[in-house]
Amino acid sequence: MIMAEQTQPEELSRGLSQRHVQMMAIGGTIGTGLFLGAGDTISLTGPSVLLVYLITGGFLFFMMRAIGEMLYVDPDSSSFVSVVSKYLSPESGYFVGWSYWITLILPAMAELTAIGHYVQYWLPNVATWKTELVIMAILIILNLTAVKFFGEAEFWFASIKIIAILSIIAVGAYMIITGFKTPGAHGGQVGFQNITNGFSFFPNGSMNFLQAFPMVFFSFVGIEFVGLMSAETINPRVVIPKVINSVLIRILVFYIGALAVIMAICNWRYLPAGESPFVMVFQLIGLHGAAAIMNFVVLTAALSALNTLIYSAGRDIFALAQENDGPVERFFTKLSKTAIPARAILFSAGLICVTPLIKLIPSLTSAFNFFASATAAITVVIYTLIMLAHRQYKKSDDYLEDGFKMPAYQITSPLTILFFVCIFLMLFLTPSDRIAAFAGIAWTVLFGTFSFYYVKRH
Repeated sequence: MIMAEQTQPEELSRGLSQRHVQMMAIGGTIGTGLFLGAGDTISLTGPSVLLVYLITGGFLFFMMRAIGEMLYVDPDSSSFVSVVSKYLSPESGYFVGWSYWITLILPAMAELTAIGHYVQYWLPNVATWKTELVIMAILIILNLTAVKFFGEAEFWFASIKIIAILSIIAVGAYMIITGFKTPGAHGGQVGFQNITNGFSFFPNGSMNFLQAFPMVFFSFVGIEFVGLMSAETINPRVVIPKVINSVLIRILVFYIGALAVIMAICNWRYLPAGESPFVMVFQLIGLHGAAAIMNFVVLTAALSALNTLIYSAGRDIFALAQENDGPVERFFTKLSKTAIPARAILFSAGLICVTPLIKLIPSLTSAFNFFASATAAITVVIYTLIMLAHRQYKKSDDYLEDGFKMPAYQITSPLTILFFVCIFLMLFLTPSDRIAAFAGIAWTVLFGTFSFYYVKRH
């Protein structure tokens, strides 16, 4: 018994190498939204969508630098939940922790649903609920073993997404260099003139341009996953800064580069809004299995996202358990023999596993879609609180003058907070997002009040 107590781990194991963290960071910023939703954003505002991606990506890079600066000072910190608790208040940390957990669980349910549909492309006679439960069983096992096995799986998931995007860029570059002409009624010369000729910042009106910002913003959600890995990363003071500094390059290459090439291949006015432009590019080069290839890629993207969401949900609850001494949180403080927050992972994964049941009840399905949209609005609130925590860190005794500092803090910090406020206000431009924005406000007020009184009592 004494031996068991002595060998019971009390801290998360540092099993993630720079290779793992780098790929997980990329996987967190490249999701199915890019592969399937790029057509929607391009049709909304044309080539100026590149500017939307650049602006949004730039401000999220500044937020990542703020997270990195705080984690650099305390690399043993479980997550950005811990720094919000430390530099704002325990109540704020509690609100951010459980709010963030909800924004992980609902998207995980959506990803699991998507995976079931993608697998049916090859196994049409197998019930989706069976596929979903098998996938969940595999991912749960991955997440309950040593963290390095999870990191290895995510490394290969992310690699497939990266190879797909780089293939598109390479094919597009070849078409441009060789003077390729696309066939069909809307075909023509491949080249960047398809972007520059008749260029207009607001081809469909300034309102559509503004509406593109929330869509693009939410395609980046997940970029903060790196902020949950510090306590499990080998040599975090070296790895985390390197990974965060590469965020801007990843945005330029994987988002802006890929979309620019797609619009160079085909005039953006003829890109179908509801279809993946990546499939169209593969078809243009005569690859008849384009649909199957992209189905495999988006399946991998969904598996990567679900895998990371399960990981993040477990670490988020563990961080909350360390920060709070309530009866619920206390249950999740115990780690497994492999230094994994197994209880938190199983609790989160168990809720995700009820996804097939939710789909059987129409009223719950519509409610799920509504709350999933509302969680997107809550993400803006969470990001804003992280930035406010960073401002308080700058005033604290922990501030490290020669640390991994946010660049041009006096300017970039207030501008980043203002940008998040603007994103929230832009939600009111479209009816569906407007409802989500109101739900986000209601959650913030009601759960924020509960968090204040709950933490005070415990």
